[in-house]
Amino acid sequence: MLMFFLLPPQLAWAQPLPAIDLQIQPTDDPARVVDTVKLLVLLTMLSLIPAFLLMMTSFIRIVIVLSLLRSALGIPQTPPNQVIIGLALFLTIYVMSPVFNQVNNEAIQPYINNEVSQEEFFELASDPLRDFMAKHTREKDLALFVNMSGMDQPANVSEVPLTVFIPAFVISELKTAFQMGFLLYVPFLVIDMVVASTLMSMGMFMLPPVIVSLPFKLLLFVMVDGWYLVIKSLMESFA
Repeated sequence: MLMFFLLPPQLAWAQPLPAIDLQIQPTDDPARVVDTVKLLVLLTMLSLIPAFLLMMTSFIRIVIVLSLLRSALGIPQTPPNQVIIGLALFLTIYVMSPVFNQVNNEAIQPYINNEVSQEEFFELASDPLRDFMAKHTREKDLALFVNMSGMDQPANVSEVPLTVFIPAFVISELKTAFQMGFLLYVPFLVIDMVVASTLMSMGMFMLPPVIVSLPFKLLLFVMVDGWYLVIKSLMESFA
């Protein structure tokens, strides 16, 4: 496009344009077929990464706690959703970086170097994620899905399939996130009650208490360095 606008018209049209040609051709080399299949599998996995990120990492707890914090402050539009989700994504990368490094070293790199088969790759890649989820999944939640699946009682967590482990991990994370959200709500609820009682005792029934309590909640949150405490608590909950 830059060449089109800067060059004279006769020269701009004379420039050859690149062509893209996708063809399926027969080959006698099995290695080329294997590389093509690997590429298709990789593209399919990339399309599923958002679901894996949501269901198998710390993203669930982080984004719910940050959203509940925003609601507790009484400003549902600030910070905006882009900031909340972006912060949750970067915190998830920080928390999950040891797991991702282990997956890369034990599964991805051997698979790229043709040292393991595709079945072994999926098994090696799922083990670190299963260990992470096992640390943060309640036995009660895991037992619920194990019993509902009708499978035999597993001897250890490595025998539990991901189709059983992931929903147990999700409901455990939801419970933990709502517990942390409740603790975040309590101090702001106290401020709302004090402001509402003060306004009623002064006879100011027409003034919404939320308008008066919002500056006090923001002041309290800033004075105690609330973002530092919330993020610290979230990171320590995954230690």
